[in-house]
Amino acid sequence: MNIGSVRVRDVPESDIERALALSHLVFHESPDDERRKQQQQELSGHLRIGAYDGEELVGFAAAHPFVVSVPGGADLPCPGLSYVSVAPTHRRRGVLSAMMSELFARWTEQGAPLAALWASEAAIYGRFGFGPGTYGATVEIDSRRALALRVPPDERALHLLDARSVPTALAPYFESTRGLRAGRHARTEAWWREQWMARTDEEDEDLSPPRVVTLGDPLAGYAIYRTKAGDWSGGTAGLVSVEELEADGPEQAATLWRYLADIDLTGTVRAHGRPLDDPLSLFAADPDQVSVKNVEPALWVCLVDVRAALAARVWAAPVDVAIEVLDARITANAGTFRLIASPDGFSYAPTGDAPDLTVQARDLATAYMAAKPVADLVRAGLVTEHTRGAASMLDAALRTELLPHTGDSY
Repeated sequence: MNIGSVRVRDVPESDIERALALSHLVFHESPDDERRKQQQQELSGHLRIGAYDGEELVGFAAAHPFVVSVPGGADLPCPGLSYVSVAPTHRRRGVLSAMMSELFARWTEQGAPLAALWASEAAIYGRFGFGPGTYGATVEIDSRRALALRVPPDERALHLLDARSVPTALAPYFESTRGLRAGRHARTEAWWREQWMARTDEEDEDLSPPRVVTLGDPLAGYAIYRTKAGDWSGGTAGLVSVEELEADGPEQAATLWRYLADIDLTGTVRAHGRPLDDPLSLFAADPDQVSVKNVEPALWVCLVDVRAALAARVWAAPVDVAIEVLDARITANAGTFRLIASPDGFSYAPTGDAPDLTVQARDLATAYMAAKPVADLVRAGLVTEHTRGAASMLDAALRTELLPHTGDSY
């Protein structure tokens, strides 16, 4: 694909260092040698698309070969878009649009029903059909006093785990629970070791290496966290930063939160990206002790193949609606289709019937993941309901027991 003098094509192995240099320029990063080496290794096995102006690399995008859970627990191939960079000399010239068109063509050829990304600027990716597929909340516990609970904590033993044994010890448990929520990536041993158990935190260098606490044997839950010393001369208590907490149920979760709140010489527990239906704020005896600081989109999702994606998820109730899908990027998705689905069957085919609902591709992705009800999107003016009750019928079919959630970023 060409845009004037710019040609979009594969980025060879020999240009990975140039691609990283462009990414670091665009994102204002100066990673150390260890991090650069890790990034080079990551990109060596990825799909890499570049925009070249002559021999100059002026645009770059890569896709991680992920697998992600969808509503009902099934796993689908889901390329994870990353390192998206356009040189400041070539902005607003259609370079990003050309690279995205090439990526969509590649993903369609590969048969990937979904694609996903973490958006550095949320305003950019909606026009390419990406919508928020999961949301995350930042939650804080005032741990200057003991965390009071309304549920009895699980009193089984807690153990601190050596970081080197994490992939072996935690991976089976995480994998067994991953399908309970949509939006969760399958993790390789390398992902556990190089992403979750990295020795430094790029956003806060004062945080400790990751610590891991586990509950019970057999495992009934775990937490991965970091700590940061306070400034006692200035009256500032230390911080516990929670990166992940998984548990069998509320009693097990209560034990882990109590442990984190009881760590000596700290006064705040802060957890980023928690699921919006996390029960912590409900089973805390004092609601003022636990506060939600902000809620924001986490994983953005695009339905590369709407029919394949819809066919792979579970339907909670019967639905029969005609949906007009507006998709300017992937023309095969656009049109009016009759969706007939139930817990026992699925059909999605073009129809000449008048639509009951009109929805843009980005909003269909959000509804598909059950991140937001269709009725909410109708009230926001983002989905048009032509037939009264159609949104409620579709919501009943899309409903999931737990909200989607993504802890992994890339």
